[in-house]
Formats: sequence, structure tokens, C-alpha cells
Amino acid sequence: MVKHIIAFSFLFALISLIIFQVSSSSSSEEDDSYIFPSADPLPLLSLRIKPNLTASSCPYTVKIVTSCSSVTRTKDQVSLSFGDVRGNQVYVPRIDDPKSGTFEACSTDTFDISGPCTYDVCYVYLNRRGRDGLMIESVKISGKSTRAVTFNFKSWLPNNVWFGFNYCNGVSGSLIL
Repeated sequence: MVKHIIAFSFLFALISLIIFQVSSSSSSEEDDSYIFPSADPLPLLSLRIKPNLTASSCPYTVKIVTSCSSVTRTKDQVSLSFGDVRGNQVYVPRIDDPKSGTFEACSTDTFDISGPCTYDVCYVYLNRRGRDGLMIESVKISGKSTRAVTFNFKSWLPNNVWFGFNYCNGVSGSLIL
């Protein structure tokens, strides 16, 4: 009787492991970007916009997912800044376009931008100015010279404050850039 229980337990564990392996390997890998550990986005005390002093320019794709809990449509101005641990910074003074319906609730907006070449992106900040409000789910940044990264905001953007993540020193925190 004990041998049957042990054999049954072993067989059950083996079948469970096989099912787990099959389901893990058969799931489609839709997003191969690095996702930073969960943390809450934080305000940035000050952001120094660096002039583009380099002759090189690299293309980036930025995908911003607007939450379904956000306002239906916003006319707010949205700026973007991201960069790497070496101080390379990409700055877009106004990424929104109210005429084209960017940042509508439950939408994903894709922006093709160019800026100074960076290594692995480790920080991203958004700045919203206006009355409507905007709730962002996530921001994904990819480019030829950097691996794709995703920052999960899941938060309302405060008005006229740089708001986001800085993992350049291993921890997300607000500081002066």
C-alpha cells in the first residue's frame, strides 16, 4: 500500500512537471523586453535637459500604453526623457499630438524618435502639463543600440512634474538628473 502511494505521488509530480514544461515552452513570447522589477514611479526633483553634443543619432521606438482607467481623451502636453547610466539622454519636448488622438484610454501609441545613442536604458520620466489628466500603464523603449526595456507605471501622471523611474544605480528613486 505504501509503495502504491509513493509511486502515485511520484507519477503525479512527474506529470505536473511535464505539463508545466509544455505550457511554458508553448506560450508565445510576445514581448522579449526587459521588465524592471515592480516599484512605484516617483517624482523627479529636477531634470537637466542636456544638449545633443554628439554627432551620432540613433533611432528608438517608444510604445506608451494608456490605461483604460484614464480619461477618454486628453489635450495635455506630454514630454519624455530617458537615458542610460553613462549620462546619455534622449529628450522629446512634446511627444503628444492632440489632433491625432494620442493617449486615448485603452490605447497603445507608438512613437519613432531619434536622439543620442544610449547603452541600456535605465531611466524614463514623463512630464504632463494640462487639465485633463493621464494614466499610463507602461512605457516600452527599444532601439538598435539598446535592449528593449519596459517600465510599468500603472499610475496617474501628476501635473507639471517629471514622473517615472531611475534604475541606473540599481534602485528606483527620485533624484536630480
